[in-house]
Amino acid sequence: MKTLPGVISTEAGRANGTSDTLEGVYDGYAECVKTEFNPTVTSIDRLMGHLFEIINPYSIDRQGEDVGRKYRTGLYSEDPMHLEEAEAFIQQREDHAKIAVEVLPLTHYVRSADEHQDRLERCPDDYCHIPKELLMKYR
Repeated sequence: MKTLPGVISTEAGRANGTSDTLEGVYDGYAECVKTEFNPTVTSIDRLMGHLFEIINPYSIDRQGEDVGRKYRTGLYSEDPMHLEEAEAFIQQREDHAKIAVEVLPLTHYVRSADEHQDRLERCPDDYCHIPKELLMKYR
């Protein structure tokens, strides 16, 4: 997400869990990328388009080889307009009935450990379900 036009910053984190710590048992979170963007350059609609390039919007609790509830896909925001725009993006698609992407208010966020921040820049050969050519598309 950080290479997309209009994106100001990104941060790996956990959305909508119940704990303020990274330790302990799974608390219902979804792994996420917190994304700050300039709305004069890009929009939720464009960001959703990019998201749909890199995820399988039909998969439930899975992206690539990563399987489990924390790997569900979604858009989580504190801004109700973001949620409305994301829902509109999904509803305008002909395949909207098959899409498994959550659109929910962000109720809780925890920043992931430093080792997960900018991981592919530091460890370019690590596993990622996104093809490298797609990762480099907007650089």
